[in-house]
Formats: sequence, C-alpha cells, structure tokens
Amino acid sequence: MDADKIIELVTFYGMKLILAFVIFFVGKWIAGKAVGIIKSIMTKAKVDPTLVTFTGNMIFGAAMAFVCIAVLNQVGVETTSLAAVIAAAGLAIGLALQGSLSNFAAGIMIILFRPFQNGDFVDVNGVEGHVEDISLFTTYLATTDNKQVIVPNSTITDGIIINYSKKPTRRVDLVIGVGYDDDLAKTKKVLEKILDNAEYVLDKPAPQVGVSELGDSSVNFVVRPWVKTKDYWTVRFALLQEIKETLDKEGISIPFPQRDVHIFNEGAAVNDAPKKAPAKKAASKK
Repeated sequence: MDADKIIELVTFYGMKLILAFVIFFVGKWIAGKAVGIIKSIMTKAKVDPTLVTFTGNMIFGAAMAFVCIAVLNQVGVETTSLAAVIAAAGLAIGLALQGSLSNFAAGIMIILFRPFQNGDFVDVNGVEGHVEDISLFTTYLATTDNKQVIVPNSTITDGIIINYSKKPTRRVDLVIGVGYDDDLAKTKKVLEKILDNAEYVLDKPAPQVGVSELGDSSVNFVVRPWVKTKDYWTVRFALLQEIKETLDKEGISIPFPQRDVHIFNEGAAVNDAPKKAPAKKAASKK
C-alpha cells in the first residue's frame, strides 16, 4: 500500500473519529442544557423535587442514547444488528431481574402520581413512619422511635397506603367512660367546656360530644375535636390529661371494668345442711 493510500485512509477515518467526538460532546452539552432548562421550568412551577430529578435523569438518559447511536453511525458501526443484540440482552436481564423491575416500575408510579412525598407520615402495609426518601426501587421510612425501614416499592403500590399528612386537618377521636350514677347532662357540659378552652382545637368543623354507647361498666361519651394535622398528638395527649383531672374535680367518676364473683362450695353446703332426727322405734307389747 503506497503512502498516498495510507494518508487517504488516515484522513478519512480520522475525520470520522473527529466528527464522532464532536457529535458526542456537542450532543452531551445540548442534552445537559435541555435538562437544565426543563428542571428550571419544573422548579418554578413548584413541582416536587423528586419528580424534577427523576424527569431530568430520564430525559438526559434518552438523549444520550440517541447521541451514542449517532456516534456509532458516524464511525461506521452497523447499529441495526447492535440494537438486536442489545434487545436480546435486555430481555435476558429483564427475566433475571423481574422483582427489581417490578420495584422500578412501582417507583416510577409513586414518583409520577405522588401518593406521598418526603416528610409525610404514612402507613404502608402496616409500617408507619415519616418518608425520608423515595428512590426508584425502595422507599425509606423513619419510624416514630427513629428506626429506618426500607420498603420495596412494589409492596407499596400493591397494598393500601394511608397518608396522615395529606390533609391539613384531622379529627381526634376519644372515648370517655363515666359511671351510670353520674349526671350525663353535666358531664356533657364539662367535656364541651374543656374543648372550648383547649388550645389548638379548631372552631370549624365544630367539635362533637355525645353519648355513644351504654357499656358493661360505663356510659361512653365520644369526644371529637378537629385540629391541624401537625398538632394532632399534642392535642390528644393534652386533652386526655385535662379530661381526667377535670372530671375528678367535678366528682364525675371514670369507672373501670368490675365483676362480682360468687363462690358456691358444694361440700360445705352438704355438710351444713340440717340433719334429720332418727325415727323413734315403737314400744313392743309384752
């Protein structure tokens, strides 16, 4: 091969490589700029940060896939056969990672539809805690006693989700039992007055106080004030203490379950029974 032919080949393939590098770096720069603009728009629209990051990563990954295909085409690689190989490999990997892919799909559903977000207090499949982080495969919860629980996303979307933080207000449900001999009208007024003076209890919706049940040992009142969600436990604890102390001052009893037990001793009953006198024998005649 003569020198001119070598120079021609080097020049031809060298230009291809140079163009391939240009396509890669320019494509990467354009993809980064596009993702930055999209993230900025979503942030200004007050979209959840987790969704902003996820969307940005997905767009950047898709853009880079097209850039890599363009680079391979530029250097003369047949992308059709390569795509078939990638598809076959993807199928094999997908079959091997069915559980992980299920969690991945569930993670996308959670991020897109937002049944909860970071900081919310939730119950997912019987696990309660504050949401610390939502990833594509798992969700991290911090329990009230500060344990970290890692929940697979597929188990979350397949079960029932209770979001205690979603609504701005919550109702505190208390059941207070008083004695059958106590004045029910007076008890109701005392409970209503406690709610009227209680801190953080909302006026609307109005609190409810009423007799709910005639129990075995007590007449049960329901006490149902509405509070802001963030004040729920503060109000619940304070009300229980205030109700107990106030009812004691007013002479209203809070009974506890009682049962009278009567013991019958059969042996004692038999021994204590009166004995019959022996019958007298008739006198014999001589």
